[in-house]
Parts: sequence; structure tokens; C-alpha cells
Amino acid sequence: MMTSKNRDHLNLLCDIGELANLIIGSTDIQGFLQQTVEMVARHLNAYVGSIYLYDDTTRDLVLKATVGLNPSAVGRIRMKSGEGLVGKTFESRQPICEARASGHPDFKYFKEAGEDPFESFLAVPIQRGKEKIGVLVVQHEHAGYFDEIDVMAMRAIASQLTGAIENARLMIDQNRQTVPARGDDLLERLRFIKGKTASGGFAHAPVTVLKADGESLLSDRPDSEFVSAPQDFLKAVEATKQQLTDLQDRLAQRLPESASLIFEAHFMILKDARFVDAMLTKIEQGVSVSKAVRDVAGHYMALFSSAPSAYLKEKAQDIEDLARRLLNNLCKEASEDTDHAEGRIVIARQLLPSDLLKLASEDVKGIVLVSGGVTSHVAIIARSLKLPMVIAERIDLLELPDGTPMLLDADMGSIHTRPSETIIQRFEIRNQTQKAEKKATRPIFAQTRTRDGESVKLLANINLLSEIKLAKDLNVEGIGLYRTEFPFLVRSNLPSEEEQYLVYKRLCDEMGDREVTIRTLDIGGEKLLPYLEGTKEANPELGLRSIRFSLHHRKVFLQQLRAILRAGAGAENLKIVFPMISALDEFRQARHAVEEAMVDLARQNLPFHPAPALGAMIELPAVLDIIHELAKEAAFFSIGTNDLIQYMLAVDRTNERVAAYYQPYHPSILRSLHRIILAAVKAEIEVTVCGEMGHEPEFIPFFIGAGLRTFSVDPHFLRSVQETIVDLSVSDASAYARALLAEPTLAGIQALLRSPKKVA
Repeated sequence: MMTSKNRDHLNLLCDIGELANLIIGSTDIQGFLQQTVEMVARHLNAYVGSIYLYDDTTRDLVLKATVGLNPSAVGRIRMKSGEGLVGKTFESRQPICEARASGHPDFKYFKEAGEDPFESFLAVPIQRGKEKIGVLVVQHEHAGYFDEIDVMAMRAIASQLTGAIENARLMIDQNRQTVPARGDDLLERLRFIKGKTASGGFAHAPVTVLKADGESLLSDRPDSEFVSAPQDFLKAVEATKQQLTDLQDRLAQRLPESASLIFEAHFMILKDARFVDAMLTKIEQGVSVSKAVRDVAGHYMALFSSAPSAYLKEKAQDIEDLARRLLNNLCKEASEDTDHAEGRIVIARQLLPSDLLKLASEDVKGIVLVSGGVTSHVAIIARSLKLPMVIAERIDLLELPDGTPMLLDADMGSIHTRPSETIIQRFEIRNQTQKAEKKATRPIFAQTRTRDGESVKLLANINLLSEIKLAKDLNVEGIGLYRTEFPFLVRSNLPSEEEQYLVYKRLCDEMGDREVTIRTLDIGGEKLLPYLEGTKEANPELGLRSIRFSLHHRKVFLQQLRAILRAGAGAENLKIVFPMISALDEFRQARHAVEEAMVDLARQNLPFHPAPALGAMIELPAVLDIIHELAKEAAFFSIGTNDLIQYMLAVDRTNERVAAYYQPYHPSILRSLHRIILAAVKAEIEVTVCGEMGHEPEFIPFFIGAGLRTFSVDPHFLRSVQETIVDLSVSDASAYARALLAEPTLAGIQALLRSPKKVA
């Protein structure tokens, strides 16, 4: 029989969704948090309810709201991750329920809290995926008051509160920017920052900070600075359309895959009569033009921001960007913010692939992200765009005043704020030297041979069509890996077969008689499609990704295969590789899908490639014990070392806390690679390494010595890879590989890697 207490839990679960709406349009963050703890404490019949949020700047958990504890403790009680029961909950991401909290060895006493009477303690983490946000706590005077039902209810409550509380946390971070008397101190603290290189390069420019949702939309400018007549408003709408068209044309030249994708939502909004007419109606009613734009845009932004769909939430950003452009065109005098990112170094909390493309269209000079990983898809796109990017986990970078001079040395991951003339001159000399070196650098030899004459094939990994020219200029022998995710990630809906066909057709046409390997969709993990509901998962790296995704979404898979087959109709050497194969059954299902697509195309009398080579990406430990059977059915292997290492060693390569455990030189990794190469050689099929290990100088001799003869690397690594190979002899490399494979310890292998010449 359910108690009244438990029924209250269910009532709370039903009603608490309303809390998400309290934050929209509200500037009283403290009031929102206070209402939250009061409601939670009331429904759980607890004497105390508290919320602790994580402060990115100080790296502390801070008491932000409470009912039952001393109100003066709010903002004063702070603890580190792992400190006290609250810190333990935050660190472990697991609930802690204690009958007598004061007796627990991790209990931390704060006199100012006045929590002496409260023995029962229940805390649950507030988190979004891997991101830890804070801790929700309830306490009671009676020992052993909370039970498993309370734990379950609190976890559900925290889950439902996550979105609203995260918005509150972001707004608190934003509000810090209005606090005076920190300017000089801030600039001094940020004078030099060491971050991580996501995309190499150099930039020296003023900064622009991209703020979170709810940006000012030029609200700091008085109405008198904007035009007021309805006809002027309509002219501004047309001017905005033309600007978007120009931006799109510029981007299409730089990134053919993105043509007609990035600003599609903007055009659709402007064509929506309800959007423009709502503004006109307000103007005709006497509302100022600028206020009419802000009011209508704000209404739509709030509407989309509160939607449950991730895809719809993103529309709020499109509306905000559109409204900002429209307001710029309504200014009587040109606003400095017209192209607020052009020629700037942009600082942002996070970016979507589509955000990065919008910035590329505005010709930004560099990017600084305050969160993310160097192997993220945004980082990969930045490298393809040759856009310098550094990741620095310093949230206070978001507080830099607009226009602050910055020097970004993305090659070294260094950020110099307000650099001195000495620093600027030093980098100018370095850049001139590098430019001279590049002019003197020759293309790679058309054929790559070791010192003793063994032929080695060099191919290029391509993310974007714009990289084809560089690959061809370098005399590359073909494309060893074309990643097809980009058109899927940058748009608001699935690309059609025809849109995909145009991309793949250009790839095949440009490469002529050289080989082209196209990888089917590798969606999942960090690469999510917001327009496909249900793609977000608790553990996406172990979820519905890559070939699993394609086989599950069979229509999407068949559409892509049809586009590839049609595009390769005249190609001499077309290959298709399936990512993250874990079983023979998966490979056969994927092969059957290709056969089905061919039958369908033949029935429609459409030209297509009749016999592409079908290969498997070797990235999962599951295939190691069936590698010989798989080699009999696949036409070739492509080794994806990044994921192979991640899954073999159970290490998230984007997680700094375990980054030291991501060890390509682990004996199990090296021995597994050897097994894969031997199986391919025995079956007389080609095997290619296309992951990060393939361009690293310490591993190239190992691969040659292990029997590998095909490398596929990003174009800018081709010269250095060839230079390493031509300096090797197969006999020396074989001895080196044998020594590495015989060593069972990490320390022993590291010693060999540091002195490969001595092995031979």
C-alpha cells in the first residue's frame, strides 16, 4: 500500500516540469532556486532542502539556496569535489543516503549552517550526461528517515530539474560579467593561459565573446538610434535576406557540403508571415521598431527554448542570430556589431558544427572554447577549415571585454591576452620563418619507398571537399577515408539522396582514377543528430552508433548507399567501408544492404558502380577473435586506432581525468594491431591504418615492421609521414616491431619508443 508521503513524490514528479518555465524571462535566479528547494523539501516532508551548484571559476561547490539551514550560509559554504558528503556525491555521481550523517567519516561540519539537529541525509547529483552541475540535498531530524523510495524519487526529481537548474547556472555565470571592479584583475589573471590545441594556427585580433541564449539583442541602444517607419522595417528585412544570401554564397565556395544548409532556418523564419507580420502589427500599433523585433523574437526564443526537443531548442539560437542581424540593419548608423565576429577571435562556452560554419562564413580569425575535447567533431571541422582553435577550461574568459586584443598561438595551445609588443614581434618573426619554409617545401613523391626499396602507399583522410585540392597538390595516391558525417551534422534535417549524391560525385570526379574510400555514416557518441528524436543516450559511446545506427535506421542507410553507388558510377576504384563492425553478421547485413540498393537502382535504370570493394573498420576488440573469418569476407580492412584504443583500454579519450590511461603503446594495443595486420596479409587483402597512430613518428616504424604497407592520414601529415618512411629499412623496422611486441610492460615499451634506432 502506498503511503501519502510516496503519493506526494508522484505528485511532485508530475508537477515539477513547471519549474522549467520559471526560468524563462525571469531575472530573479535566486528566487527560482529558493522555490525549487522549498518545493522539494515540502514534498519529501524534509526539514531541510538545499541546492549546491558547481562554480567553474573557483572549482567549488557553492550553497546557492536552502530552506531549513541558516540563510546567511548561502554563498558562504563552499567545498571541493570529493569534500564532505556533498562533495562525495558530486565526485561519484551517485546518491548518498545516511541514517546518521554526523557519524560518517566524510561528514564535514559547517558551524554557520546550523545543521546540528539534522541526522538523516540524502544527496543526489544534478548532471546532464557527463557534465556535472551540482547536488540536491534533503535532511531530517529523525535518524534513518529516508529510504530507497526517497532515493528513487530524488533521482527522478534531480533529472527533471537538470535543464532548469543548468539554465539558472548559466545565467548566474552571465551575471558575473556585470560585476564591476574586476577588469584590471581579470585581464591580469588572463594575461597568459595554456590550453590544448584543437586546431593549429595563429591569430592576432580583438576578441568577441559569444554569450549564451538571451543575448542583449542590442538592447543597450536607445530606440532613437533605430529607424521607425514600417517601410524602413521592410527594407531591413530585405537587406537581411540579401546578407544571408551573400554569407551562404561565401560559405558554399569554402565548404561545398554546406551549400543551402546553414542559413536554411533563417530563410524559413523570414518567410514565415507570422514572424514578420507580428512585428509589423506591433509597429503599426505604435510600438517602436526595435522593441517590436525584440518582443517577437524574444517570444519565439522563449517558446523554442522551453521545448522538450533538442532540435527545437536549437531554433532559439537561429532566431536570436536572425533578430540580431535584423536589428543591425534597422540602425540609423552602421552598428559596430553588424558582423560582430568578422576579423575577431571568438570565445565561446561551446559550439555546434553549424555554429562553427556560421563563424567561418564571417571570416573569424580564431576560436577559444572554454569546454570540449581536442578529438571532438567541432575540433575536426576546425582543422579542416584551417581555423585556429584552442580549448582552455577557464570560464572567466567569457568575461573578457569585447575588443580585448588577443594573440592565439594554437600550434602550442597558448593564449596571450593584451600581448606586449615584444611578444607580438616574436610571433611575427616566427610566422615569417614558417611561411618561408612552406614555400620551400616540395610536394611528396608520387611513390613512397623505404630505404631498401619496399613500396608503401600513402592516402589522405578527408573531412571536407575543400581538402581535396591540398591532397591532390601533394600527389596523394588516393583517399583512404572520406568521412560522410558532415552534411548530416550541419543541417536541421536529413540530407536527401540527391544532396548526398552531389557531394560524393564531386569527390569521385575530382579524384579521377585514384582510389576513393567512403565511410558510411559514423553517427553516435559525441556526434548526435538533433533532428532525430531518441538519439541522446546515457552512454552514447556504447549506444546506437556507427553501423548499428545505420542498420537500425535502414531507410537512411539505403539512401546513403544509393547516393554513393550513383556517384561512383564512373569511378575506377570505389571502396565503401563500414564503421565499428563487431561481428560477421553485421558485415553481412551491411553488404546485403549494398546489394539491395544496387537492385533498386537497376530497377530504376539509374547508373551506378557495379562492384565497389566493401571493407570493415577494425575498431572494436570484439572482432579480434574472428579476425581471420572477417578477412575472408571483407575486401579490405581499415584500422581506426582512436576507437580501438578507447574500447580496448576502457578510456574515454576526451576525459581529462583519465587521459593518461589512453596509451597507444600499451602492449595489448600493439599486439592486437599485429594480429589484425597478419590476418589481412594471410588473406591477401589490403589493410590500412587511418587513425591518429598512423602519422606519429614513433609508431610508423612499428607498422612497417609489422607488415603494414598502406597509411591514410590527414593531408597536412603526409610530408612528415613520407619523410619518416623513406628513412627506414624494412629489416630495421621488423627488428624494432619484434622488440616492441616482445615487451610486456608499458615502461619497457616507452623506453624502446624513445630510442628506436638502438633496437636495430
